Amino acid sequence: MENCQFVYWHKEGKVAIITIDNPPLNVLSIAVADQLKETVEQIECDPGICAVIVTGAGERAFMAGGDIKSFLPLLGVGVDKVREFALRIQEPLNLLDSLDRPVIAAINGFALGGGCELALASDIRIAEEQIQIGLPEITLGILPGAGGTQRLSRLIGSSKAKELMFTGERLSAEEAKQIGLVNHVVPKGKALVVALEIATRISQHSITALSRIKRCVDEGMHLPLREGLRLEVECLGEVFQTDNARESIQAFIEKRPARF
Repeated sequence: MENCQFVYWHKEGKVAIITIDNPPLNVLSIAVADQLKETVEQIECDPGICAVIVTGAGERAFMAGGDIKSFLPLLGVGVDKVREFALRIQEPLNLLDSLDRPVIAAINGFALGGGCELALASDIRIAEEQIQIGLPEITLGILPGAGGTQRLSRLIGSSKAKELMFTGERLSAEEAKQIGLVNHVVPKGKALVVALEIATRISQHSITALSRIKRCVDEGMHLPLREGLRLEVECLGEVFQTDNARESIQAFIEKRPARF
């Protein structure tokens, strides 16, 4: 199984589509994490990619959670071993989160535990109407370890995040939308289609401007307002030096499409 390909990707125009394919439920194993890390690193090195989509193979799961069987050897072996395991699982999600391009999660099935955490590492989340999403680790007597306690609270607020993690509740797509956990709810089978539509629109814009918008929001959330405003000004100054900005502004003035 170690030599199996669990993560693969391809390009459609300027959009990279990452697919998690670990049947039957696309669980987050060490092998999946390692391959996802390699995939994100490859995408990061491709300057022709302006947006990224991550989804699950098949119709049942985006990613149904972590590989629970892999938890057994960690029981009672000491904090250091668990820390090593968790950091290895966290690394590809952190890379995806910090990727300097917009990332969209096309959630086509169960997104529980590690699957929810994968979605949280994305910038935009598109959920099909039949999905369930949540962090049910408490039902195993453990807690989310791939970023869930940190990213969920930053996205929906600490009180609601605590409630979901304390209870292990699974949310429907509509419930998730109501609390801001997902952006859009779409019919079954349409998550990737809608995600690609959005990603294609995004990819028509300057990658430099896109990356600076993402940086301003992500870093600015953790800064005092005045420091965040300074970061915004610095990023604005950077994008004003680009050929894309020059062409876009000139095209607007001349009332013609921009030519990149």
